[in-house]
Amino acid sequence: MKILIVNAGSSSLKYQVIDMADESTLAKGLIERIGIAGSKLKQTVGEKQYTVELPMKDHIEASKQMISALTHAEHGALKSMDEISAVGHRVVQGGETFTASTLIDDACLNAIKENIPLAPLHNPANLMGIQACLKVMPDKPMVAVFDTSFHQTMPPQAYLYGVPYAYYERLRVRRYGFHGTSHRYIANQGAAFLGKDVKDLRIITCHLGNGSSICAVDHGKSVDTSMGLTPLEGVLMGTRSGTVDPAALQFIMNTDGINIDEMLEILNKKSGLLGVSGVSSDMRDVESAALEGNKQAQIALNMLVRGIKKYIAGYAAIMGGVDVVIFTAGIGENSIELREAVLSDMSFMGIELDKEKNKVRGKDAEISAAGSKVKLLVIPTN
Repeated sequence: MKILIVNAGSSSLKYQVIDMADESTLAKGLIERIGIAGSKLKQTVGEKQYTVELPMKDHIEASKQMISALTHAEHGALKSMDEISAVGHRVVQGGETFTASTLIDDACLNAIKENIPLAPLHNPANLMGIQACLKVMPDKPMVAVFDTSFHQTMPPQAYLYGVPYAYYERLRVRRYGFHGTSHRYIANQGAAFLGKDVKDLRIITCHLGNGSSICAVDHGKSVDTSMGLTPLEGVLMGTRSGTVDPAALQFIMNTDGINIDEMLEILNKKSGLLGVSGVSSDMRDVESAALEGNKQAQIALNMLVRGIKKYIAGYAAIMGGVDVVIFTAGIGENSIELREAVLSDMSFMGIELDKEKNKVRGKDAEISAAGSKVKLLVIPTN
């Protein structure tokens, strides 16, 4: 059985073809600048790379080009789309409607639309990708996989905010959490790496990239996570602020005469590593600047490290201990320096890092010292 995985953004479309016989990736691609001048498709099949630049006015045209690339006689991975048994779509916000992946039908599409107010940047783009694929592949069964579904096992004390309960009852204002597909995968993969059953472990998964979230996975279930109603809450991120006192925002808005939409634009796109360092949203650039003596860059790094430490300690307290801490995603998998900074001075929790083992990037590895009571892992997400 071969499946096509699609992750649609507002002007992009990522895809992979996976052979479920051995879960190998047969092809992966990225279509950029959909509806913008300079639309481009990049595809990798084994060692072969294929790039083509041509106009793609919408996601329907992009989906057609994806199929053309996948079935290309020279650069493709499939003889025809008949080899594809099903299509899986990543959807960011499923609200409380979806606690697991689901077949896409009219009811599913309507529910995704209803959750647009909870993910105004992501759900419309995900819908465009689904509708485009339905248009060009109407005979294929399609499944929606929700970032939020893994976190639906959180108890009320984890997902509710300290505001009048009526806001939850009327507007469903609550913590939903994100990166659920990654946290689920990483927890299970980490357990398998250790030869353990995920149901026997207390795991903290640290998905650290341009967007970052941390999750407490207690015996296979998410019991708390750092992102909230939106992906803005939690630790410092590339351009996102993470958690901020709402009264600080009111003070800034009143002082500078800006409205809430302008404030959210600042919090989402001009804050985080970029805003604090004044250098870049890219961790590598910020680390380089800090090494060159840039104090703001070093403060930004210290803020991120401090935030991650607080979540690890807090989630260990919630679960009554921790057996495994896992690092994943662009920063988590590749920043040796960040992992060392986060895991230093944590011996009071039974966390002991092996600095030599930690010199690893982008592959499955145990980085804990021989005497560490907590297993420390690097597991690339998929």
